[in-house]
Amino acid sequence: MDPNRATTHAPSPAGAAPAGAGLLTEIAADLAAGGDLRALLDRFLDPIVRLAGARAGAVRVLSDADERLRIVSDIGLPGSVSGAEESVDRHCGYCGEAADAQRVVWASDLSRCSAQAHAAWFGHDCHRMLVVPLQHRGRMLGVYNLFFDGDAEPAPDVAALLKTVGELLGLALHTARLEAENLRATVMHERQAMAAEVHDSIAQTLTYVKMRLPLLQDAVLGHDEERALKYLGDVRDAAGEAHAHLREIVTHYRTRLDPRGLAPALDALAARFPQRTGIELAFANHAPGLHLPANLESDVFHIAQEALANIERHSGAKHAWLTVEPTPSGIELLVEDDGSGPGRPADDAAHYGIGIMSERALRLGGELSVAPRPGGGTRVRLAFPAAAAAAR
Repeated sequence: MDPNRATTHAPSPAGAAPAGAGLLTEIAADLAAGGDLRALLDRFLDPIVRLAGARAGAVRVLSDADERLRIVSDIGLPGSVSGAEESVDRHCGYCGEAADAQRVVWASDLSRCSAQAHAAWFGHDCHRMLVVPLQHRGRMLGVYNLFFDGDAEPAPDVAALLKTVGELLGLALHTARLEAENLRATVMHERQAMAAEVHDSIAQTLTYVKMRLPLLQDAVLGHDEERALKYLGDVRDAAGEAHAHLREIVTHYRTRLDPRGLAPALDALAARFPQRTGIELAFANHAPGLHLPANLESDVFHIAQEALANIERHSGAKHAWLTVEPTPSGIELLVEDDGSGPGRPADDAAHYGIGIMSERALRLGGELSVAPRPGGGTRVRLAFPAAAAAAR
């Protein structure tokens, strides 16, 4: 504590402790529910400011890219101050001190802030500042500031609550970064997988067409109608295959995997299916804690998606079942229906869809089978080893 400044504590407002406890409960509940981080910060900054008896507040997030603290939410700050303070070096002034030392910092000499913002607000309307670090497991993620117009500071019980709020908001920032990283990894994997599938299917088919066209040309110029018709048929069939491949790729990749992971993605898929198709679907996930690397989660999701799409297109079913089960050796995903049962694929799209599902199963180190379901209909079974299901 600075020996040159007053250390008077403001009396705790009536009901401050219960209100603070309620605020912590609300923040924890919102964290558990997930959602938009900016909305979370905007919602809770005002009650934090009122709880502390401050006149203004701001939340700054540390950018990994350029090591700067950026204001992402503020209340009560004059526009000129928030604009000048929008982005500062992570080592700047008291904010930098709190970030570097990872501790709460009180400040009464705000001349450095006034010089940084080129504003008389510091020292005139704002006399004291509290900086609380936002961190999670030793990783610095940002700070939040509370600005006071008097000499009193919050009572110890309120100060302890403010520190706990910083820890919870640090957890929120950590969770948001994990989701963003997972989303980036998922998008990169899907781009790579799409490029691979275009190369392995459409590019190879078009290469075949390119090889057949000179033969077709020679047959036409040589007035060899039989060979010309044969090569024309080859080109037509190959074009149909390329179109089927393209339709399959578009079907798989137009639905992005939920950035929160496989379980929420399957929940959303199961919720949409009966609404879109009119087919009743029972979904049971007996491995809700399953975590896979982002690329493998995408493979599992798209296998389930394609299997359900085949039910919609070909089965004539009234009921379907989607089940995720842990097994002694790994994980089993079952997609079943009470339709007409497995047979020869009704069109090329279904044939190539099964092929792509099998390729995805191989990437998981597992196997895919399509067989009759006991009691009628079809059962698609994906089984992959526990080694693939290692925690991220």
